[in-house]
Amino acid sequence: MNRFESSLSLQGLFSGDNRKPTIILLLTPILLTTFKYYGSKDFFLANFSLYVTSGNVEFLAALYVFLSSFLILGIIPLLIVRFVFKEPLKMYGVALGDWRFGWGAFAIMTPVLVVLTYPSSTMPDFLAEYPINKEAGTSAMMFATHAGLYFLFYLGWEFFFRGFLQFGLREKLGDWYAILVQVLASCLLHIGKPDGEIYFSIFGGLVAGIVVFRSRSLLYILLVHWLLGVSLDVFIIYF
Repeated sequence: MNRFESSLSLQGLFSGDNRKPTIILLLTPILLTTFKYYGSKDFFLANFSLYVTSGNVEFLAALYVFLSSFLILGIIPLLIVRFVFKEPLKMYGVALGDWRFGWGAFAIMTPVLVVLTYPSSTMPDFLAEYPINKEAGTSAMMFATHAGLYFLFYLGWEFFFRGFLQFGLREKLGDWYAILVQVLASCLLHIGKPDGEIYFSIFGGLVAGIVVFRSRSLLYILLVHWLLGVSLDVFIIYF
């Protein structure tokens, strides 16, 4: 067998310490493509809005996106971890971890990022994209509901990219390459968003990946990311 044939051999791809990274790297394009095409607001509006006879279509479309992220990016990988890999969720950052470092990072990052978010709230491309629920500002109750349900979106997002993908590849690739793979994947999923958000996702993904590994927890970055999204909506609607 020559070098080319040897390098492309399927033998051992799903066995030993190759099994987990193989499954993760095969599932990643499948789940991200599914979410991108079938978990979007555009997909809901194009295929389901005509069947909505009562209620707020904008709210339901946003809820569809939030639940799609939670189920496709969160629940499916979680089930893979528990029933295919048979590993505890703690190994994927579902834990308090180093809470002193985590809360310290949260306290520093949140106000800085929230302030940096404000200029985006005046840009036409961000105004066209956000809030996902364009009716979120119709009442205080509607906004509170929107913000609370938005958390489901970030639960799915963070578990997939910083948990399933980053922690899952850590043993095989090492810390830095696991972080870089998650940055690559999360950046690609931002395509179609405002260009400033796409570029910021690279920097943000690197910082988030480092904090998650250092704190051994998804919690702190999850809260930072959620508050970042909610603050952008607050600035767009109320300022």
